[in-house]
Formats: sequence, structure tokens, C-alpha cells
Amino acid sequence: MLSTEFLLTSLIVVLVPGTGVIYTISTGLFMGWRASIAAAFGCTTGIIPHLLASIMGLAALLHVSALAFQILKFAGVAYLLYLAWSMWRETGTIRFEATRKEQGLRQIIVRGFLINILNPKLSIFFLAFLPQFIPTKSTTPMAEMFLLSGVFMAMTLFIFILYGAFAHGVRSYVATSPGLLQRTQRSFALLFAALGAKLAFAEQ
Repeated sequence: MLSTEFLLTSLIVVLVPGTGVIYTISTGLFMGWRASIAAAFGCTTGIIPHLLASIMGLAALLHVSALAFQILKFAGVAYLLYLAWSMWRETGTIRFEATRKEQGLRQIIVRGFLINILNPKLSIFFLAFLPQFIPTKSTTPMAEMFLLSGVFMAMTLFIFILYGAFAHGVRSYVATSPGLLQRTQRSFALLFAALGAKLAFAEQ
């Protein structure tokens, strides 16, 4: 049974800017609204393994195993630093070639998926978050966990698409100024680098 407390708490969690939000906004800003939807979809699908891990109890194993946590964490750090380097290298351009649109959208989805799946903190978060909203006397806790997970994913996708739409709305203002474009892209590159550094120092 969905509670108002769960919906409000989930909304707050999704609205707080994190790696997925920043990726979706930067994609919408530099590549357009279709690309931002692809980014939102990729980031949302990237949380599916974490939700399944929390439901099946695999997140508890990740929490216990320091080695597994560190391996996944530093893979995520390396990927965020790679994204930061890629964005810094491409500063000063806004392009999304029509002839490569389908391939480009697939790449955006994969990037969003990797951003979230390589963050081990998400599994531990869901392991602690979802059970709070399952009644202690529930006779179908597994089914309720799947329901809560589905609602959380739908909310994530919807909010991320809104973020992307907002970014696309201000895209034309950024594109008209090469200097502003370069500064904005480099700011996002530094944000990804900072998020990578933050993840590097994250503890279980």
C-alpha cells in the first residue's frame, strides 16, 4: 500500500540534484530534449539493479564485503572522471548530428545506465530506504517492495525528464554565447570530477 510519507520522501530524494540529475541536465543543455529523455531513461534503468539487489538482499552482501564495495566504487569513480575529461575536451561545441542520432541516443542511455549502476551507495541506500515503508505485519513484503520500487522508478523518470526539459529550454541562451558555452561546459566537467572525488572518499 502506497503511503503519502513514501511518496513525499521519494519526491524529495529524486529532486535533490545528484549525479543522474547533473548528467540529464547537461545532456539536455548541450544536446537537446531528445537526448535529455535518453539520459533520463538511462539513469532510471541504472537504478534497476540496485533496487533488485535491495529486494533480493544482495545489497546486504555488498555492504558486508569491503572488497566488492571498493571495486564497484572505484569503477564508478573512474567513469565519472572519464565523463569529466570528455566534457572538458569538447568545450565550446553543441552538436548532435542527425545522421548519428540513433547511435548517439544509445550512447547517452548507456552512459546514464553506467553512471548509476557503478555507484554502490545506491544499493545500500535502497536497502535502508524501502523497508521503512513496508508494514511490519505485511503478508506480502516482496510484492510491496516491487511496488515501491516501480513507483520510485516512475517518479525518477518523470522528474528527470522535467529537469531535461528545463535544461533544453535555456539551451538557446547558452548556445548564442561561445564564452558562456565554454564556461558552462567546463563547470559541468568540474562537477563530474567533484562527484567522482566525493564517491572516491565514500565509506560503506
